[in-house]
Amino acid sequence: MVFALLFSLGLAAIPEEKRRVVINFCDAVAETMFRVAGIVMLYAPIGVGAAIAVTVGSRGMSVLVNLGMLILTLYGALFVFAAGVLVPVALVTGVPLRKFIAAVREPALIAFSTTSSEAALPKAFEGLERMGVPRRIVAFVLPTGYSFNLDGSTLYLSLTSVFVAQAAGIDMPLPTQILMMVTLMLTSKGVAGVPRGALIILAGALSSFGLPLEGVAVILGVDSILDMGRTTINVIGNCLATVVVARWEGEFPPASPAVIPP
Repeated sequence: MVFALLFSLGLAAIPEEKRRVVINFCDAVAETMFRVAGIVMLYAPIGVGAAIAVTVGSRGMSVLVNLGMLILTLYGALFVFAAGVLVPVALVTGVPLRKFIAAVREPALIAFSTTSSEAALPKAFEGLERMGVPRRIVAFVLPTGYSFNLDGSTLYLSLTSVFVAQAAGIDMPLPTQILMMVTLMLTSKGVAGVPRGALIILAGALSSFGLPLEGVAVILGVDSILDMGRTTINVIGNCLATVVVARWEGEFPPASPAVIPP
């Protein structure tokens, strides 16, 4: 991020004709990487199926019960976060919920189905601009949020770390859990917006706190399902943050009092 900021400052200082060449090149590279992510996702179901087969084959069907409870716990936590944080923030800042839901519906579905926030980025851009958010705000806030505002990933990392500790029979006192939570909040910044990106952070956290790395292999079998929920919350949260910033800057049209759609 530091390099990106310095590079953008240098780019702004050069003549327009040379700056345009670099910007067009970066746009082409970004579009290419979106296509590459799409190709990778075509083969993702094969890898997920193999991971589940290995998990069940080595640990038996009973492991699926515990993994099912982990899935329900994560989705419950994501729902509570959305209802207790995202919706109140939207209401307090006067974000029109009907327009916002219409704008983020497609990118949220893409994020849920592909488990890749990067794949949803182009549609999120289009939806927010169509909603009335200026492009210059979307272009700055949304990519920044993709690196620093990863609410769903942080919840996922916290729950899975505790799950691995419980599965291994390791007692974690409350101070250790708080320290782990703070650590994960910091290390989750900059997680790549691609499928299984958070597993790298999870493996590092488990190693740092003396938890067995085998837990990553167990979670891998259902990580695709977990990834769907956390990626969707990441995208929705970043889109909401973009609209809120536009409201603060007075760049978003005044809206009538927000009403939660039925």
